[in-house]
Amino acid sequence: MSNTDRYVSPLSERYASSEMQYIFSPDMKFKTWRRLWIALAETEKELGLGITDEQIEELKAHADDINYDVAKAREKEVRHDVMSHVYAYGVQCPKAKGIIHLGATSCYVGDNTDIIIMTEALKLVRRKLLNVLAELAKFADTYKELPTLAFTHFQPAQPTTVGKRATLWMMELKLDLDDLDYLIGSMRLLGSKGTTGTQASFLELFDGDHDRCRRLDERIAGKMGFEGCYPVSGQTYSRKIDSRVISVLAGIAQSAHKFSNDIRLLQHLKEVEEPFEKKQIGSSAMAYKRNPMRSERIASLANYVMSDMMNPMLVASTQWFERTLDDSANKRLSVPEGFLAVDGILDLYLNVVDGLVVYPKVIEKHLMAELPFMATENIMMDAVKAGGDRQELHERIRELSMEAGKNVKEKGLDNNLLELIAADLAFNLSLDDLKAAMDPSRYVGRAPQQVEEFLEEVIRPVLADNAGELGMTAEINV
Repeated sequence: MSNTDRYVSPLSERYASSEMQYIFSPDMKFKTWRRLWIALAETEKELGLGITDEQIEELKAHADDINYDVAKAREKEVRHDVMSHVYAYGVQCPKAKGIIHLGATSCYVGDNTDIIIMTEALKLVRRKLLNVLAELAKFADTYKELPTLAFTHFQPAQPTTVGKRATLWMMELKLDLDDLDYLIGSMRLLGSKGTTGTQASFLELFDGDHDRCRRLDERIAGKMGFEGCYPVSGQTYSRKIDSRVISVLAGIAQSAHKFSNDIRLLQHLKEVEEPFEKKQIGSSAMAYKRNPMRSERIASLANYVMSDMMNPMLVASTQWFERTLDDSANKRLSVPEGFLAVDGILDLYLNVVDGLVVYPKVIEKHLMAELPFMATENIMMDAVKAGGDRQELHERIRELSMEAGKNVKEKGLDNNLLELIAADLAFNLSLDDLKAAMDPSRYVGRAPQQVEEFLEEVIRPVLADNAGELGMTAEINV
């Protein structure tokens, strides 16, 4: 059968990278199971059980060559995935088959592997997030002094700079990075807790020695690259861990969605555009169109991830006592797909930022059309200095602003507020005087300095500390 006659997830076909797909692949999963079985056998031997070096070497020799055909055939008979792979491993390792999975329950491999896979996936997400921040930092620095019309309620407001606006996107990603770092630093293994979390089977194996039970968890965690295990659990690690993980992914999705909204609005204004390839088609009907399809895809995937947040919340809140199995199918879908979708989002985000096109002349045109309204306070102060009465001038500016606004909205004319003010003798200012006050840089406040301070004090130290993670590029499949 080919892939054209069955459902194939668009997350793997269109959106997620091969690197993220491998993390959630059967190879990664089942090779990790075998690493965990080796770690268990090694530790049990170190703690005094009768396991030989020969058995462990046999396990290591077959750690990566998984006999999937044997495992699949066995699972059809016994309907148990873990025991099927224990059996398949034992077929390859006849000397060690009797000690594979000794004392453990299915969650020893299942749950510990889930933690390991999620941790690796979080590290990849972190790496991509850092690269997006690095590209945004370049963009913000390049355009830190370019004045642009700011918006509140999508209505013209006091000017900012193109670079300063980019720092707003970066600040949200920095919050996400902080959450990621905390989460990655807090991830722990389940360890070897047994069927209800009491380690009763291991206490029996170790002849009632509680200290060896504790050391079993500690050593397995160390062998698998973790600082330790969760101190208490039922048969499974708390499903609240999954909820915390997807919550952080949903936070990244929120930040990316906000960015994509801004780019789509800016592209409508023709001020900033996402990259558009030479042979790219924007519309099947309207050949002239340059649709912001990458940003729209970011928004679409972000909506999926944010809605996915509900899945682990429902699972965590409805678990019964020490373990139920109504989490299994949901986890198999919601956790991998949340990661695959965020992976696609960050690749798109990096691709868009790396190719953003800025149109300074359009930005200037839009800004200058509105700037006279925003400069009225400065104009009034200049008129007062020239001998005018502040209260009278305030009223005149209000009236002239209404007249200019009416000309723009009702008659479709250009903003002629400056001409109206110049013609009013109460202001005692020439048109040249007024135009001299229209330097946009006078109205952006500390925006350029804020960009410099933010980059120097917040972003660049992070990028310097993670220099080895930078340099990624993102290739978009479609």
